[in-house]
Amino acid sequence: MAVEKSNTTVQGAEILKPRTDSREYRMIVLKNLLQVLLISDPDTDKCAASMSVSVGSFSDPQGLEGIAHFLEHMLFYASEKYPQEDSYSKYITEHGGSTNAYTASEETNYHFDVNADCFVEALDRFAQFFIKPLMSADATMREIKAVDSENQKNLLSDGWRIRQLQKHLSKEDHPYHKFSTGNMDTLHVRPQAKGVDTRSELIKFYEEHYSANLMHLVVYGKESLDKIQDLVEGMFQEIQNTNKVVPRFPGQPCTDDHLQILVKAVPIKQGHKLGVSWPVTPSIHHYEEAPSQYLGHLIGHEGEGSLFHALKTLGWATGLSAGEGEWTLDYSFFKVSIDLTDAGHEHMQEILGLLFNYIQLLQQTGVCQWIFDELSAICETKFHYQDKIPPMSYIVDIASNMQIYPTKDWLVGSSLPTKFNPAILQKVVDELSPSKVRIFWESQKFEGLTDKAEPWYNTAYSLEKITISTIQEWVQSAPDVNLHLPAPNVFIPTDLSLKDAKDKETIPVLLRKTPFSRLWYKPDTIFSKPKAYVKMDFNCPLAVSSPDAAVLTDIFTRLLMDYLNEYAYYAQVAGLYYGVSLSDNGFELTLLGYNHKLRTLLETVVGKIANFEVKPDRFAVIKETVTKEYQNYKFRQPYHQAMYYCSLILQDQTWPWTEELDVLSHLEAEDVAKFVPMLLSRTFIECYVAGNVENNEAESMVKHIEDVLFNEPKPICRPLFPSQHITNRVVELGKGLKYFHHQDGSNPSDENSALVHYIQVHRDDFAMNIKLQLFGLVAKQATFHQLRTVEQLGYITALAQRNDSGIYGVQFIIQSSVKGPGHIDSRVESLLKNFESKLYEMSDEDFKSNVTALIDMKLEKHKNLKEESRFYWREIQSGTLKFNRKEAEVAALKQLQKQELIDFFDEYIKVGAARKKSLSIRVYGSQHLKEMASDKEEVPSPSVEIEDIVSFRKSQPLHGSFRGCGQPKL
Repeated sequence: MAVEKSNTTVQGAEILKPRTDSREYRMIVLKNLLQVLLISDPDTDKCAASMSVSVGSFSDPQGLEGIAHFLEHMLFYASEKYPQEDSYSKYITEHGGSTNAYTASEETNYHFDVNADCFVEALDRFAQFFIKPLMSADATMREIKAVDSENQKNLLSDGWRIRQLQKHLSKEDHPYHKFSTGNMDTLHVRPQAKGVDTRSELIKFYEEHYSANLMHLVVYGKESLDKIQDLVEGMFQEIQNTNKVVPRFPGQPCTDDHLQILVKAVPIKQGHKLGVSWPVTPSIHHYEEAPSQYLGHLIGHEGEGSLFHALKTLGWATGLSAGEGEWTLDYSFFKVSIDLTDAGHEHMQEILGLLFNYIQLLQQTGVCQWIFDELSAICETKFHYQDKIPPMSYIVDIASNMQIYPTKDWLVGSSLPTKFNPAILQKVVDELSPSKVRIFWESQKFEGLTDKAEPWYNTAYSLEKITISTIQEWVQSAPDVNLHLPAPNVFIPTDLSLKDAKDKETIPVLLRKTPFSRLWYKPDTIFSKPKAYVKMDFNCPLAVSSPDAAVLTDIFTRLLMDYLNEYAYYAQVAGLYYGVSLSDNGFELTLLGYNHKLRTLLETVVGKIANFEVKPDRFAVIKETVTKEYQNYKFRQPYHQAMYYCSLILQDQTWPWTEELDVLSHLEAEDVAKFVPMLLSRTFIECYVAGNVENNEAESMVKHIEDVLFNEPKPICRPLFPSQHITNRVVELGKGLKYFHHQDGSNPSDENSALVHYIQVHRDDFAMNIKLQLFGLVAKQATFHQLRTVEQLGYITALAQRNDSGIYGVQFIIQSSVKGPGHIDSRVESLLKNFESKLYEMSDEDFKSNVTALIDMKLEKHKNLKEESRFYWREIQSGTLKFNRKEAEVAALKQLQKQELIDFFDEYIKVGAARKKSLSIRVYGSQHLKEMASDKEEVPSPSVEIEDIVSFRKSQPLHGSFRGCGQPKL
């Protein structure tokens, strides 16, 4: 029976929750033994649910690889109670929500969120997944194609390829060895050849594994716990309980044959990587002692004396991460991943020698209590002052945790090390021994030097056994560098008090304006967390003036981050994030996290900008890294390529990556040294400071920056002339015209093609915005259902809003291995024709329902300081400054009539509309390249073929910019 309705302790222990968390929690067990965690949050705008089923790809039968993943897809289709295909996804999308699922090795997780007032019906539809799903014969083949399309997308991804190679080099009779996602071959061709009916096997798999006692449900609602409990009991106790045992897969995936190995693999992309792993005791058995977290903290450290700092100083590595990788209750791998430079690739043995040297240092030093205590303090502060995040994101991890942890730790998981136990920590440190190591070394330099291929992704590799004495030689050959433990972390906040914000502004205010800068300020009046958000955008006209300038500015920002790393890494560990990155008109500095030590970090960053100098050895490494990034552009997913070309056509002051790559090839350190003073010589800084900061502190921060950069006897920066304030401009497409750009896919090995069909509509305007958004809401699920589910064009199918510097439009994005871009484009046009009649026939009730859903979505409250700050920063950066946007658009929505939406569609969106402005970017994969010529001939008129993007852009009128006009006065 269900437990009584009270906030009682569970199994003698309270559920541990953050002290800043005002939500209520209750654990219940239904009569079918389904365990449920109820969460009541009266402040939420969205409700959500997540069901974790204790079965995953490890349970796939031999010869039906991917069936657990295929079942996850199939449950979305329809149920006996709601037989209309795709009605679950349609209902949730049309009521402001989203749905998703994933299949892991031992778990399948389903989740959704939706506007609060539609939660009851959405939850009922969700429950039917697990009660009586239809899994119709008609849908079976279509969804096998969707799984195959998903696999096609992964075939040229190095992450997927190397992970499968690691699995391949393990015991064949261990489920870790399996291919988990499935494809047409495993789910249709092979079973059919053996006379096996996939659908029958699918139903059998469902009945065998989907038992209520193997499920854990989290329900996040707005109502009281009692009301949510009533809902859950009414809907979920019909799930059948067949008293199954949670599948366990004892034994290690790797025997001695799979240890002490060096694997050389050929990746798709440029670059060299080193992956080193060891089988270790799964941390889950000692999650309060957190041995792998302790170890990862030290091996992955980036401060002075760390392994990464040594490799970076030698010019051998550009990145390093360490921690527990894939794990179950029965096995685990501790992994160290290192991104190598070209020089690092040539010194692989010395790098491994240094890694083992550092491990030996940890083994010999023994476990340090002060380091554990520091880590514990950081984790405790992070847990208790965690930001609120969207309900769906929050509960997915909790549902998974319920399978593994005792009830009291469902919210915590393994994020809170509390028990210092040197013996347990030392045991895992000692498990990182040469006798158990697995080394995976990736580089295109191994092309033609391998003799094997992994069967599922066809990754070329070679394998050799290595002896302990070989590793000892590597250790002896390692350079003599001073490796030592990190210093105590000075950035750990000790003052977590909340400021009494005298100003209760609900929107940003312009606090200060000088010829050098402008400061917007917004105190925290909602979130009550000791955190701040600081954004400073350095507008430098030179930064985007040419391909050379764009590349030089990029190198400058990366060198800044590089110089800051060993010092500011401590801040990041302690929960104070920083970043220096390119912006539309220069570069921007972001600081986010605990406010206590934020000023210290800010002053250091500004000091580095003021005293910037180019270190030739670091320049060489950064140049190499950026060059590889550009060279890897051609391996991007085709739909990413199509979106890139769309942006290049529309956005003024952007440069083709091929030109920027050409600039890089001739660049020297002295070019950067000469450029940076010119870049900074004319600057205006747009600032935004928000959170647990008083207005005088915000002013003081900006004044300090001005003093350092503008007010020295020989100032580094001078203010911009009025004529130098840059604005972002966007190409204005012609009314009644269709524009086309046909492009070869840049990777000849990629069979996938892609289409971006973009419709440009209007310049930011409340009344127009809401019509476009309402069209998007109504058409989104219809697009997905028709093009992906029914026509099976491709796994990646989306309808998305687009906003380029205040110019609004909508885009259809489809990637396909089965049809070419010309055909897909015609199907988008056909979809719009069909949608026309649906819109005309829409009932008043449906119209009102969609309007209400959009209003609910707009009124959704910001959940944390970062979310709120990003919203306001977009308004500041674009120059629109419409801080009341949500309220104004809701007011416009409440006045909107159905006929106005129809008129808007007829005028701007529908096929043949007089004022329609559309742009089709067609990217052709190897399979459809031969169709390009005939597709070009068949484009309708009047149309414009864009052959040369830059020439086209220069010849077009530009939309006006919001920046610089109507600036507010103090």
